[in-house]
Amino acid sequence: MPAITLTLREAIMHKINGKDEAALGDMIEGSIDAQEAALPGLGVVFEMIWKNLDNAKQNELVSVLKKQVDALNLKPLNQ
Repeated sequence: MPAITLTLREAIMHKINGKDEAALGDMIEGSIDAQEAALPGLGVVFEMIWKNLDNAKQNELVSVLKKQVDALNLKPLNQ
């Protein structure tokens, strides 16, 4: 039997395929603040969402992100 090779994106899409909204929400919630191994999956999920948002909603998400990053008050690493 030939080996099946999937990209990370494809593997994640297959993993979430067929899940209902509650299961998708649980998957996202379970990945937040979890081990960093979950981050690529969240990135793929975010990419899927981003590609299907209109410009206004994309701008709104960027605004939320900017506010959250600014609230961290991080100092530059090169100081």
